[in-house]
Amino acid sequence: MHAFPPWLLGAGLLLAPLAVSSAPYTPSSDAQVLERLPIKPADPVARELRGLRAALAARPGDESLAETLARRYFDLAMAEGDPRYIGYAEAALRPWAGSTAVPPGLHVIRALLVQYRHNFAGALAELGAALEAEPSNVEAHSWRAAIFMVQARYADARAECAAVAPHASELFSTGCLAYVDATTGHARAAYDRLSAALQRRKDASPDSRVWILTRLAEMARRFGDPGLAEKNFREALALGVTDNFLLAAFGDFLLDENRPGEVAGLLKDWARSDTLLLRLAYAEKALKLPTAAQRIQALEDRFSEAALRGEQLHLQEEARFRLHLKGDPAGALKLAAENWRSQREPRDAAILLEAAIAARDRAAAQPALEWLDQSGFEERAMRRLAERARALK
Repeated sequence: MHAFPPWLLGAGLLLAPLAVSSAPYTPSSDAQVLERLPIKPADPVARELRGLRAALAARPGDESLAETLARRYFDLAMAEGDPRYIGYAEAALRPWAGSTAVPPGLHVIRALLVQYRHNFAGALAELGAALEAEPSNVEAHSWRAAIFMVQARYADARAECAAVAPHASELFSTGCLAYVDATTGHARAAYDRLSAALQRRKDASPDSRVWILTRLAEMARRFGDPGLAEKNFREALALGVTDNFLLAAFGDFLLDENRPGEVAGLLKDWARSDTLLLRLAYAEKALKLPTAAQRIQALEDRFSEAALRGEQLHLQEEARFRLHLKGDPAGALKLAAENWRSQREPRDAAILLEAAIAARDRAAAQPALEWLDQSGFEERAMRRLAERARALK
């Protein structure tokens, strides 16, 4: 089970991957293969899940057991980028839907599932309920900090980190504050503190090390040291932990470094993850591979299916898709502007600026420009985008 703190998730993982389900489909024969699941029946993870499901079926009122199963599914969704696991987690908690008389841990896992669907107000309400029952709940404070970061409420996020500090390890509390500092103009200092804290914790688990190294890599990118960023990315990959966010972040780094061939190799077996499929499509289009058209069509189909269900959970990703893969600046700008109303992390600002520049709409870029001035975010690429947006007539 992942033990990573939520402040390490970043934009990519506070968002659900694109939903892939659609109307029920009836196969033409019993022999027809509908889909190959990432976990095989004989895998230890599959056995663990079967055991948990059987135990819960035998004790359907066991809140602790339901929470354990739901958390395991949530961890798998984070690692694999597969949204089906979120549905399984929600099913495990369905007997307590709407009930407020539940333990703090159940409030927290419900918050995780709610924020996965971008209902940040609902998630904050669940976390507030957990903290009302248990004011020192580190996980609840940390998730509140993570959501406040998505909303660019940096003072509120910093307050949650302060609330965590007396009850958490040095590595955990250092990481919480470093996450805020690295977004508000102090990336180098944040990197140094978090790197030193990680060095002092030789016993940190592989999962925790992966997440911290990934965050350190992103900090290094922000203060303009791509060599250091790649070193941290590769150290994280060498740990052998399956992690969707690490692959997405490293894929973005390689694309920015104009190394699409490496992205294609890194992500070729990850088309089932929609966030990774997007990066793979970018890379294959840049390489002029014949498979690029198939990747782009697959993404188009998934966005269309989500729209038919009335879901608008992935506006940032769809804006990137519209701008870079479909050549539709106006459509991308509409999506990026709508996304900005609820999500205001650096990636959200970047696509808003990119789309506004492509559409030559200076006014549309203004919210991201104001965020950049107020936050102090220092990444050079973002600053260059801002200069181009300000130069629009």
